[in-house]
Amino acid sequence: MLLLIGACLLGLNAQAATGDIATIDRSVWPEVLETPQLFDVASRAEILSFAHQLLESESLSDVQLADRLGLRQLNLASMNLIRNRMWTRLFENWKAAEQSCEADASFCVLVDDVPMLRQRAAEYKVADDSFYARWAAPADAFNQRYLNELLRMAALFPQTSSEIERYNSDELSGEEMPDRTFLLNFESGPTVADGATDWLADFMRQQKINATFFVLGKNLQNRIDSSSPQALQTLYRQQCVGLQGWEYRSHAHWNGWQDSIERSAALIQQMLPDNFVPLFRPPYGHRRADSGQFFRDQQLRVSLWNIDSQDATGRISVEQTANRVLTLMLLWRRGNIVFHDTTDKAQQAVPWLMANTAQTGIVWEDCHIYPQQLSDEADPDASDVEDSDASTEAPPADQAQESIDQAEKPETQGE
Repeated sequence: MLLLIGACLLGLNAQAATGDIATIDRSVWPEVLETPQLFDVASRAEILSFAHQLLESESLSDVQLADRLGLRQLNLASMNLIRNRMWTRLFENWKAAEQSCEADASFCVLVDDVPMLRQRAAEYKVADDSFYARWAAPADAFNQRYLNELLRMAALFPQTSSEIERYNSDELSGEEMPDRTFLLNFESGPTVADGATDWLADFMRQQKINATFFVLGKNLQNRIDSSSPQALQTLYRQQCVGLQGWEYRSHAHWNGWQDSIERSAALIQQMLPDNFVPLFRPPYGHRRADSGQFFRDQQLRVSLWNIDSQDATGRISVEQTANRVLTLMLLWRRGNIVFHDTTDKAQQAVPWLMANTAQTGIVWEDCHIYPQQLSDEADPDASDVEDSDASTEAPPADQAQESIDQAEKPETQGE
């Protein structure tokens, strides 16, 4: 009986641990990011800390890893694929970040390939008397929790779709952008008049920057009904508008998912022809593995993200949201940053981010050219799991239930 109770408690603790959102107080980093070189120093430190956690996770047994992630089953093939992908990305990011080593040698170590990066990750340690000592432990804690977020999604993919991986080379991840280039994304709007959507769109224009606003057809129709098409065009002036479907719900477990997309696309193109970009942002990252041909027929591309602010969970503060995003910008060095214009966090977090990266040499991508500038050629880095056996075979019963639970998670997005 004691063993049974202990096992139950252990399972509850593991499950609770998976709910921890990775956050960090960036005041523990001792330098202001006031030059491109200092951005690179912080980036190299972040890459080494995350790589260390990634390497350590590979030493865990399957049982230990499943317990850590709070799962009964692991898709090990998917996890290994995504781990390898992460090592490749980390190496690419390292090569970009090390270019400023002559100007500032902090966290500069010799890395010529992925095996050497793994070796440096194994050796990584910040000395107790280091200038960066206060940062080291919080960074390790952040990166372990963040890695857990990624590995849990990897363990469930492809049965439960998410932003962790693409089903085919038509899908975008945000990693197609050049180094130091980021695109702001706002989801689930528009809000009622004079709400967060209005504030953010106006702020973007003031900063002479644009973003992609992924709208829900139902919310857009409500905004039209309460104002006018002209007011809507004024609202999104100079910005881009993509679609999330008619309602914020899983487009992998909804019989009406195709109609949801078609209705939303038609409404946006009719009302906002100058702002429309042919991008679909799947709520929760959920879409069907066999949906590729549908999107091609609709001349749409699935747009995923690689930097999640977690602003809509209601579980982290504005400051934690902003600090999390900046840390992930340092780690991934490029990509799609996701906020929600249905909450008030982005109104404070986005100005903070811009102020704290203004001198780092980063570029805010033009939302109008992001989809068009990408090559239509197949990406050799894409997994193309859409037609693979792994995506079509039935998962084990308990993993299938976990997939259903994941698909129906009670998030606050779109509410």
